[in-house]
Amino acid sequence: MSWVILVLSGILEAVWATALGKSEGFTKLWPSIIFGVTLILSMGGLAWAMREIPTGTAYGVWVGIGASLTVTYAMITGAEPFSIVRMLLIVGLVGCVIGLKLVSH
Repeated sequence: MSWVILVLSGILEAVWATALGKSEGFTKLWPSIIFGVTLILSMGGLAWAMREIPTGTAYGVWVGIGASLTVTYAMITGAEPFSIVRMLLIVGLVGCVIGLKLVSH
C-alpha cells in the first residue's frame, strides 16, 4: 500500500508543480488553491509512505515521478519544446525510478 500512496503522491507533485507555474506568483486564485491542496496531499502521502519505504528511495521515486510527469505535461501542452533527447532523458529517469523500486527491501 505504501508504494501505491507514494506513486499517487508523485503524481500530485506534478500537479502542484504545474499549478505553481500557472499561479503566476500566487496572483491567480484557482491555480494557487490547486497548488496548496495538492502540495499538502502530496507531502502527506510522501510522509505516510516513508513509514515503510526508506527515505532515500521514497524521495527519489517521488521526485522522479513528479519531474517526469511535469516535463511530459509541459511538452504535450506546448509550454516546453519537445525533443527526442528530452524524451530519452525522461525514459531514463523513469527507468531509474523503477530500479529504485526493484532494489528496495
